[in-house]
Amino acid sequence: MPAILHERELTVPLDVRSGAALAELEDGVGRQLGEGEWPVRLAVTSSSGEAFNCEVSILSEWEGAPPPSIFRFHRRPFENVRHFTCVLLVPTGIGAEIGGHAGDATPVAKLLSAACDTLITHPNVVNASDIIDIPGNALYVEGSIISRLLMGAVGLQRTRSNRVLVLLGHHDDELFLNAAINSVNAARATYGLAVPGMVKLGPEFEMASAYVGSGRAAGKVRGLERVLDALEEYRGQFDAVAISSQINVPEGFHAEYFDSNGEMVNPWGGVEAMLTHAVSAMLDVPSAHAPMLETQAIANADPGIIDPRMAAEGVSLALIQCILKGLQQSPALTTDTAPMAHPGVIGASDISCLVIPEGCLGLPVLAALEQGMKVIAVRENRNLMRNDLEMLPWQPGQFYVVENYWEAAGVMSAMRAGIDPASVRRPIRPAPVVETQG
Repeated sequence: MPAILHERELTVPLDVRSGAALAELEDGVGRQLGEGEWPVRLAVTSSSGEAFNCEVSILSEWEGAPPPSIFRFHRRPFENVRHFTCVLLVPTGIGAEIGGHAGDATPVAKLLSAACDTLITHPNVVNASDIIDIPGNALYVEGSIISRLLMGAVGLQRTRSNRVLVLLGHHDDELFLNAAINSVNAARATYGLAVPGMVKLGPEFEMASAYVGSGRAAGKVRGLERVLDALEEYRGQFDAVAISSQINVPEGFHAEYFDSNGEMVNPWGGVEAMLTHAVSAMLDVPSAHAPMLETQAIANADPGIIDPRMAAEGVSLALIQCILKGLQQSPALTTDTAPMAHPGVIGASDISCLVIPEGCLGLPVLAALEQGMKVIAVRENRNLMRNDLEMLPWQPGQFYVVENYWEAAGVMSAMRAGIDPASVRRPIRPAPVVETQG
């Protein structure tokens, strides 16, 4: 049987204020999975003080070695304050007002990059089909790798350039395969991308988008073994993986999406994240996916003047150039203890803060909570997730809620300067004085 990635809704009872949410979540998810099922991605869509309602991407029917546990956690011994490093996340498929479409969180990335030494972000933030503008001090890192970084399970090592292996999904219309191939060769000729080869996958590999209970975009991937077998054959010849393939959606979704003025959740990104989470976790390499258009009718349709947040998708045919450019210098990752201790490797100890849309809860936020990392939640980036993050047992001065990314940059600047962000606001209240009990 072909290996399958699919989504499942689970409710996990736990005590939010216990201080052991990660361990309770791991136990609660594990008890609800069957033999031969492994979680590769997890979102907490809503929560109370007693339970997390989760949507979990699950790998099943896989006959190879299981993927590493997404719950593997190593507590950082200290915070390295030599540099100020920010992680910027806008989770894929949640209908984020900023970053939920086509690279429309790039200005946010550029703003926050000016308030730190290094910005670590993921493809969903900056990918815009044939357009990408990554800040010079930013690292383009696949989402599952960022999660593992915050959990203390991997370290990142900067690279000058990567050899990017390209996998092409099956398509009945040669126009779209040729467009992808020409895009790859254009990258080789214009900015020197190293490509050891382009591998065509058979029709057994399929991706389909679907919305799940919370309204998030997710879906199903069949034939994952075709991808992993191809990568195994080329092992040692590549440093990063770019995948371009069709994503099946109901007829009319393209027009409906462009007509929605940004109100419709992008249907493609969720299943793309499911695929890249699995690939990067199982092979320890950077990966990214770009969708192929399904038909020439879709390619030739005139969407009119569309919402600026999705305009990059409306003017692209191959939609792959952003991931090629992003993967060219995506950092390598290491899981070995000795290299992770090297000063040139970025690990959990180097992370100064995490910036997220308000209400988003998953492994990165829970890892930051337990690692003592500062977290900034942005109200203006509205989305489908329904979690009150203030219920979590934060330490004083660890969690900040701000109205917008302008304020987030200000809070980051205060942190970087080593001052209490509250000290630049008014009124400034006296510190409490407490009598000792004799």
